[in-house]
Amino acid sequence: MSVNLPSVYEPEKVEDKIYQFWLDADYFRAPREKGKKTFSVVIPPPNVTGSLHMGHALNNTIQDVLVRWRRMQGFDTLWLPGTDHAGIATQNKVEEHLAAEGLSRHDLGREKFLERAWNWKEEYHARILKQLYKLGVSCDWSRERFTLDEGCSRAVREVFVSLYERGLIYRGNYMINWCTRCHTAISDIEVEHEEKSSMLAHISYPGVGWEGSIVVATTRPETMLGDTAVAVNPEDGRYRDLVGRKVLLPLMNREIPIIADAYVDPAFGSGAVKITPAHDPNDFEIGRRHDLEVVVAIGEDGLITEQMGPYGGMDRYAARRAVLDDLEKGGYLRKIEDYTHSVGHCQRCGTEIEPFFSLQWFVCMQPLAEPAIKAVTEGKISFVPERFTRAYLHWMENIRDWCISRQIWWGHRIPAWYCPCGEMIVARQDPSRCPSCGGEKLEQDPDVLDTWFSSALWPFSTMGWPEQTPDLQHYFPTSVLVTGYDIITFWVARMIFMSLDFMGDIPFSHVSVHGLVRDAQGRKMSKSLGNGVDPLEVIDRYGADTLRFTLITGQAPGSDQRFRHENVEASRNFSNKIWNASRYVLMNLEDYRPAAALPPDLQRRDRWILDRHNAVVARTTELLENYELGEAARVVYDFFWRDFCDWYIELSKLGLYGVEEEARERSRAVLFFVLERTLRLLHPFMPFISEEIWQHLPRSGETAALILAPWPRFAEELVDETARVEMELIMEVIHAVRNLRQEIGLSRGTNSPVVLRAPRRLLPLLEEERPFMEKLSWAGEITLRNEDGEKPEQALSALAGEIEIYLPLQGVLDLDQEIARLQKELQDIETERRKSLAKLGNEQFMQRAPQDVVEKERRKEEECNKKRGKLLLRLEELEKLRG
Repeated sequence: MSVNLPSVYEPEKVEDKIYQFWLDADYFRAPREKGKKTFSVVIPPPNVTGSLHMGHALNNTIQDVLVRWRRMQGFDTLWLPGTDHAGIATQNKVEEHLAAEGLSRHDLGREKFLERAWNWKEEYHARILKQLYKLGVSCDWSRERFTLDEGCSRAVREVFVSLYERGLIYRGNYMINWCTRCHTAISDIEVEHEEKSSMLAHISYPGVGWEGSIVVATTRPETMLGDTAVAVNPEDGRYRDLVGRKVLLPLMNREIPIIADAYVDPAFGSGAVKITPAHDPNDFEIGRRHDLEVVVAIGEDGLITEQMGPYGGMDRYAARRAVLDDLEKGGYLRKIEDYTHSVGHCQRCGTEIEPFFSLQWFVCMQPLAEPAIKAVTEGKISFVPERFTRAYLHWMENIRDWCISRQIWWGHRIPAWYCPCGEMIVARQDPSRCPSCGGEKLEQDPDVLDTWFSSALWPFSTMGWPEQTPDLQHYFPTSVLVTGYDIITFWVARMIFMSLDFMGDIPFSHVSVHGLVRDAQGRKMSKSLGNGVDPLEVIDRYGADTLRFTLITGQAPGSDQRFRHENVEASRNFSNKIWNASRYVLMNLEDYRPAAALPPDLQRRDRWILDRHNAVVARTTELLENYELGEAARVVYDFFWRDFCDWYIELSKLGLYGVEEEARERSRAVLFFVLERTLRLLHPFMPFISEEIWQHLPRSGETAALILAPWPRFAEELVDETARVEMELIMEVIHAVRNLRQEIGLSRGTNSPVVLRAPRRLLPLLEEERPFMEKLSWAGEITLRNEDGEKPEQALSALAGEIEIYLPLQGVLDLDQEIARLQKELQDIETERRKSLAKLGNEQFMQRAPQDVVEKERRKEEECNKKRGKLLLRLEELEKLRG
């Protein structure tokens, strides 16, 4: 290809072209080569509910970095993509669209509704794929899966029936979490708890057949309509004589017993509690122990049931007010006090959860949890960072049975059928008749399975299980799961126990955990706050590589990051730096033919950059091995910008534009070597720009694309400690001279002599490197003196190792004018500093100003302090020189 690059990098002209190049050449396809070490990853399937958000962009970028890196290392690499049907979330979206048409799902019926849901899936699946393409992910699209496709559906049914046959799936009436908005049961981990300011009502229950009453306290007085007992602690002497007697349930005029149960806390309220088995999970367990009646007071729709007399049909919150009013009128309400407690809300829609007594399907978790705990405690699966192991183990060790039935239509329908004769059939294939009576009027259970049930099978169902497919045998277990910490219990734990049970093996050996992408103020991105950032908009404006690099460098394993546009701008600047530096190198590679080895007799600067690059290869590889992707990207960034661009490219000009042809060829060889291998290091992070530049490099043609180029390896022969130490000393001198010049405001075009005093053993080194010290320090002539040589008078000084650096001021700077200038600058800084301090000390400003404005003012005050300190030091030094 041509070595010429356009003068400006335009990602919109490059990225789609490069992605299509990869697709056309089928570079993403996993080869399934026998005897080759595998690296396999299954994508956390995005929900087909809408567009991808910034969290998806981070998650998929992390995976793509790992996959591209391992592919370049020569692994047989599979990244298996797919999407999730997302039962409740997708059904809610479709129902919202129907509501806009004045329809409900019941108006359409199940079959027509599912047609709408499949249409929705197709539309948003296409949108998600487009976004993933834009991001540059290198998934094997030939193996794409969907949680409701035929193969995954077969796996789901096999697991359900198998667990049922082993007694690990059962159906029964139990207390579950009910969402009155979604009209379905949800599992414990789909409930989000938040502290809520409420009230605690103290209600008097009159005795029946004995004088007096018992006072109970409740945050939900409307549920008293379904009370079936009052409970006290058996050790509470205040009530010992009342156990076995009865009280009258106010408003309902129903007699209920006083029972003793160790669950009751004598220190809470009066020490007596109302028991409503149908509307509280703890009350339900007490009710089972004491064989209490279950009276349902609140229905599935959140309305009071008709059996509750005058309250029937009321909304539960309206009923709360009505019950309190009637209790007060009847003299039963003793007092109401403020109370703060944790209230569960539906993760999907935010509706307050209703504990509900209902007939549901459950998975018995204890036998499945024990091997999953052991797999982690024995180190077969490791979490990165390790601290997330504790969260996983805590949940698994305290796990409750999993409610898996959902009262919706979109999802895997439960494979259970009911015959009028009372028989229930659970089967792998749809039955045509009842095995008990031979009847053909079978009705399938209307419920569907929890979305996470099919997601739990994702690592092996996507590879063809229950068939023992070649993919399953070759790529399972997978290598790593990349996921956010917010779904460790939802998904990670369930994949582990399902894989152990059905595959007899772990699903992955590592879990790489990342945090959330928050806004610049640290808030969670949400529609309600209007602070979400669309990844596609960032890509359209800056390019995918810029977004990827921003997200990767902004993250540390397991920690949240703040998305700031100034960081995006910095990443865009880095892209431009890569492009411009590569363009310079390519302009000097006309007619260059890469050799099999580097030329001999390399200069110190050449040996130094090769040593530095070699160290960066080792460090980057080490960091990627430890899943520290952000730090790995920063190491490559620092090397390319500072060592390669700021130093070596400038140093190379001495060889490129000198008179010696051999020096020119040496410089070209080293420039090519370092750029080409640095593009390999950059490729996992910034695949588009690195591939585009690499395609313009002169090469012998053994590799057609950077995506397939071997990952650089550490080379012992490139280690050169001498060149490293000597060049670091020279660069330290140059930095010191630049700083001295900057402190007195000398421009690059202003020559100023410099004197270096050094030990005799360093003078040959300084003499040899004097030409580029003069060039890169922007100084005039550099004079070298032995350490015993004369010190210049009226000179600013600095130290670099054992080398004394002097910048004589005579003829360069008027001390009186410079001191006056610095004093004026100090005065201006003091004024700005006082303004910032006044604002930060103003209580109204601190309370009313937006957080980002306050932070900006704090940074301004800190910057003023830094400048002030530097000015005071420089003034002190100049005053001494003036005498």
